Amino acid sequence: MDTPTLYAALPGMDRLLSSAECAPLAKRHGRHALAQCARAQLDAARAHIAAHAALPDWASSQARLAAHIASKLEARQQMALRPVFNLTGTVLHTNLGRAIQAEAAVEAVSAAMRGAVTLEYDLDGAGRGHRDTAVSELIRELTGAEAACVVNNNAAAVLITLSALGAGREVIVSRGELVEIGGAFRMPDVMRQAGCILAEVGATNRTHLKDYAAAIGAQTALLMKVHTSNYAIEGFTKSVSEAELVPLAREHGLPVVTDLGAGALIDLAAYGLPAEPMPQAMLAAGVDIVTFSGDKLLGGPQAGIIAGSKALIDRIQAHPLKRALRCDKLTLAALEATLRLYLQPDLLRDKLPTLRLLTRTPRAIREAAQRLLPVVQAAAGAGFEVKVEDCASQIGSGSLPVDRLPSVALTLTPRDGKGGTLLALSNTWRALPHPVIGRISDGRLWLDLRCLEDEAAFSANFSS
Repeated sequence: MDTPTLYAALPGMDRLLSSAECAPLAKRHGRHALAQCARAQLDAARAHIAAHAALPDWASSQARLAAHIASKLEARQQMALRPVFNLTGTVLHTNLGRAIQAEAAVEAVSAAMRGAVTLEYDLDGAGRGHRDTAVSELIRELTGAEAACVVNNNAAAVLITLSALGAGREVIVSRGELVEIGGAFRMPDVMRQAGCILAEVGATNRTHLKDYAAAIGAQTALLMKVHTSNYAIEGFTKSVSEAELVPLAREHGLPVVTDLGAGALIDLAAYGLPAEPMPQAMLAAGVDIVTFSGDKLLGGPQAGIIAGSKALIDRIQAHPLKRALRCDKLTLAALEATLRLYLQPDLLRDKLPTLRLLTRTPRAIREAAQRLLPVVQAAAGAGFEVKVEDCASQIGSGSLPVDRLPSVALTLTPRDGKGGTLLALSNTWRALPHPVIGRISDGRLWLDLRCLEDEAAFSANFSS
């Protein structure tokens, strides 16, 4: 066909929109979205004709054009934030959303989304309340703190604490604790942004109490400890504990602030996991302010929790940054529901996904691997050898970086030995309706099953 004939083969907008093929699309997506998409695809078809003197395959008939428009409309409605199977072996995977929320938290968020809630309303007094009140009371009960408040993440908790308590003055920190967390977010940068003057003491590997004592002066605002949760220094080392630092701070009338990061509210060692410092212990040792995350070991939503002295919390609450960093009703609903689970410690392992996944036994994971072996082998095809192998999971999100949890994985090795074959399989499985995310190492695709609980959904994913 010549070019004019090709252009004429394309349906007009009115005819296309009123066609039997497009009528259901108007009902599903709305006429405006349909018309916008149809116009864009007709323009694309005309551009293809101009460039190639031929109709594109997807516009070779009205039915094909309508199907192409339908696929474009569906793609526009596809959520970017999609559920995936996290088989990477990292439980608290920052890129995959960190802590999976407990059902109680999911239900609380759903209720808060569907209707009006008492976000800043006091039912007893029928007046305005404070949005942190319910969560603060729970944190006080669980940690023994005099007061508490919440912001949108732990970086914000550190920032507002330093801004409220140390702006324009010196904050003393050990050189070995000037950490960098994700996204090149460094403690010295936080200090600078908060308007504090960083006073480094000691050396990278060794800091003594006398180093802090020598640095204290008229401009000192506070002494700070930062838990180095995302790395470890071994060998010839020395650090000063909070219990040692508090008497020195009291002697000079200074507060001690500790950033714990991960925020374990329970003794993890009691569950057979590596121990992590707890806010309760820090506060009992005399620390004035403790900050920690809500979405790491605590197992809740992204939030930064600040607990400690009421006088200091009041100063933080009154700081202008508090409004900018405050949590919305959904975060507060999820956090409150999560914290309430800690009031029932004997049921916590079953109800809190983070603790449940961290404490899964290798035996239970191996049994799951044996059940899923034929499913994965069938999905991978004859070109891959699938085995059940021991592996090691990690906690993730900067928590206990050198500790590993014994786990079990399904491994897939390409029989042709080509890395490209392995990469193609990995890409294909990431494109599934419910993407499967594993990790490639030693010429194999590893599917660590520690975080896989819904085996039925995983299996159905390959047949959909």
